Amino acid sequence: MSSPFLASVALAALLPVAASAQEILILAEDVPSGLDYDGPSAAVPASQQGMVNTMEPLVFYPKGEVNEDGVQLPDFSTIEGRLAESWTYDEETLTWTFKLREGVVGCGGATFNADDVLYTFARAKSVSGAAPIGWFLSNVSSIAGFDASVFGDDPAAKELGDEIVKIDDYTVQIKQSEPNALFLPALTAFGLLMFDKETMEAHATDADPWTHDWANATSSASFGAYCVSEWAKNEKIVYTANEDYFLGAPAIKKVTVQRVPQSSNRAVVLMSGQAQLASGLTPREYDSMRGRAGLAVSGVTGNESTFVHMNFDVEPFDNPKLREAIAYAVPYDQIIANGYFGQAEQWNGVVPSSYPGYKDVTSFTYDPEKAKALLAEAGYPEGAGLEAFGDAFQLTYVAEKESTLGPIVNIIQTALRGVGVPVTLNPIPLSQYGDRQLVKRDLGFAINDQEKPVVVDAGYGIQLFFVSPDKGGLNNMVNYSSDIVDETWAAARVEPDMEKRDAMVAEIQEQIASDIAWLPVVEYRTQWAHSERLKGQSWYADNAPRYFDLYIE
Repeated sequence: MSSPFLASVALAALLPVAASAQEILILAEDVPSGLDYDGPSAAVPASQQGMVNTMEPLVFYPKGEVNEDGVQLPDFSTIEGRLAESWTYDEETLTWTFKLREGVVGCGGATFNADDVLYTFARAKSVSGAAPIGWFLSNVSSIAGFDASVFGDDPAAKELGDEIVKIDDYTVQIKQSEPNALFLPALTAFGLLMFDKETMEAHATDADPWTHDWANATSSASFGAYCVSEWAKNEKIVYTANEDYFLGAPAIKKVTVQRVPQSSNRAVVLMSGQAQLASGLTPREYDSMRGRAGLAVSGVTGNESTFVHMNFDVEPFDNPKLREAIAYAVPYDQIIANGYFGQAEQWNGVVPSSYPGYKDVTSFTYDPEKAKALLAEAGYPEGAGLEAFGDAFQLTYVAEKESTLGPIVNIIQTALRGVGVPVTLNPIPLSQYGDRQLVKRDLGFAINDQEKPVVVDAGYGIQLFFVSPDKGGLNNMVNYSSDIVDETWAAARVEPDMEKRDAMVAEIQEQIASDIAWLPVVEYRTQWAHSERLKGQSWYADNAPRYFDLYIE
């Protein structure tokens, strides 16, 4: 008779073994399905991990503190140069002038210069990919010309104009349409990493002039620490060090990321010593590895969270008293203890608590009697009448996350049924969940633990998730709309006085919390299990480890 343990042992025998201290094997839920951040895989965490390890930004956050787990954290209070060496800003003309770093060599042997910057922004403005992430980040940061006109019928609107110009081979100017504090933070995100123009154009075709197909299926062209040497979709990807990387040659010369879908299999193989790092394990599995000889668990409470999604366009969730009743019916402490094994904290906000501009704006507690009273105020005493809404109370979640989310949704179902809310559970495939959440926006009632703003700013999180779509919101999955939020953010995004901007951003968070646009539940730890000899663990806002930071002790 087969068993998960025996299956894991058999799997371990088939995996490659790191041959020396210069090679590591990483076990992950998946490998990149594409390396084009304007492509269909842009939202896939595994794809983002591939992008940030092979590509490079103009600017980034410097190193900050090291936490209790030995994880290196960024310093979000300032920004330093990466491919850009320095920059100046002219407030009168809203013009940024970047002095680019010289002598940077990419995987294809090309040298970085101003042409690569212009190519990257021209590609973003072409909105020729499946997901206009580069355009969105440029729009969010108020780069002139990157507005909604690119989606019209005029092809000239999709062409780069004098908003971004080359002064010389190592100087570029970028103009804004309005002052906007998100400009530099947006340049740190994966959706504005710099492309190697020379290599990208070498793989362009008449049908695909911006090389989306090649980037989605074959490789990445940039100036990062690693180069793609082998890539088998749904199986593995192998990276080799860029020995010419401008920050120095990486200590780890070869990184193999192997797809192992079952977290229990990843855990067993890691414990066998066959691999050096495993991600995406369950809270129970991480808990079981703490203190185990030869292993370590590193983590940080960064920007990952779990919230209850209640759609304003789906009855009866448009009833504010019902939303409030549900907020007081959720047993937060039980979820933290039994769902996350203590590896989470109650979330009292609507953007990550680690981000500049965050404010505590909620204080919900588990109070079933208050929940029942609010249900009665909503017009449903003891839940009477809620059965008329059919499938509205199907609590939807990602089926592939059953081992993590299963215990949590069961806790919520039991608690809500206890006050009269007729909850049933509805696990669906990730692909279907994503389509209904992001495209159709018809999910009525759901648990979500996979949304995070990758630009480190409370205002960016507000625009991404809570601003009305016709006012610049991109991922307003619950169809929330508030004139106060839209109008206050429109003023805040162009406010040059940061003290005034912070006050407006705090006001917006209070309004979102008052409306219970989301019901925040917990912020949980981003974690990795790894060999105790593998050092250099770092956390970034995209939650993707940087292989360049790692080394074998």
